[in-house]
Amino acid sequence: MTRLLPAIALLLALAPLPALAQDEAAEAISSEVFGPRANVDYAFGAFQRGYFLTALEYALPRAEKGDAAAQTLIAEIYAKGLGVTQNDESAASWYQLAANNGGVLAMFELALYYQDGIGVPKNRARAADLFKKSAEGGYIPAKYNLALLHVEGIYASPSLTEAASLMKEAADAELPEAQYDYGTMLIEGAGLAPNEAEGAKYVKLAAEQDLIAAQIDYATLLYLGQGVEKNVEEAASWYQRAAEAGNAVAQNRYAKLLAVGEGVPLSLEDAAMWRALARRQGLSDPSLDRLLVSIPSDQLAKAEERARFWPSTPPTAETIATIPTTTPAPQDGPPVLPAPTDPNEAPAAPAEQSSDPAPQP
Repeated sequence: MTRLLPAIALLLALAPLPALAQDEAAEAISSEVFGPRANVDYAFGAFQRGYFLTALEYALPRAEKGDAAAQTLIAEIYAKGLGVTQNDESAASWYQLAANNGGVLAMFELALYYQDGIGVPKNRARAADLFKKSAEGGYIPAKYNLALLHVEGIYASPSLTEAASLMKEAADAELPEAQYDYGTMLIEGAGLAPNEAEGAKYVKLAAEQDLIAAQIDYATLLYLGQGVEKNVEEAASWYQRAAEAGNAVAQNRYAKLLAVGEGVPLSLEDAAMWRALARRQGLSDPSLDRLLVSIPSDQLAKAEERARFWPSTPPTAETIATIPTTTPAPQDGPPVLPAPTDPNEAPAAPAEQSSDPAPQP
């Protein structure tokens, strides 16, 4: 029996090897076919799914080891009050730690904090330095903000050329604000040679990303035929799109087109409705008032009623009739009280007690 023990031990020692070899082979084949496996970020995964406290629990050990991504995640949780009490000071502290460890997003967010004095004392010079470091790290929004600082010329060197270069990088990365501003710089020739056609192209790209200011300006370019072929119908559609998003300037300009039937069918009632919406936001236009001086009083009243309910439509007799009523139908005879669901569950009546005290012996 003593001779069998080494053999058994040897077999037990060798048993896992074939399985291990198979696992390694399968892993190699999987990597060849599907590529290398990415490391799973449990903290970010939990954050994406809305499990913010779980994300915080996973991120803290990594953050304590100097992981900039985990530190930035914790900063975001405190900045937005996600599962914890919102705390700008704590957020700023975590952003600072992440920035110290090279986190470009943290540098950018901390720059915004210093720029506006959120969670830290306001310090625009410090903000500019952080924007620059984040931009050098390749973070696109930081490049856009640094470009604005060069245009301002106070906390960065005044240079429209440098601003245009940074703005183009951000615009080509499809940041809508940068597309709009770079397009405007091209049209005006600010920091680079003027090119209205190229500028209009960038403004259109921003408009297509629902940047309302770009939609209004692109509509104006189409109306004037500046940098693009004149197209009043398309201009009206862009004004309408911005007007429906609630912009008062677009509402006023779209109303003018409706009042004269330019690019759209003439409709004094629709024009009056959009005028009322623009006025509600404090924008009055005497020239538009003159265009609508001849509107019949009944159309004007209807237009203002539509504006009052906008973006919904005013209720009508037909729509009111479809609203369900909660008044119960009348019943014949006395009301019927609900019966108990189970009589056996009703509480027992208390035993009657004599009002006279018990006789004492």
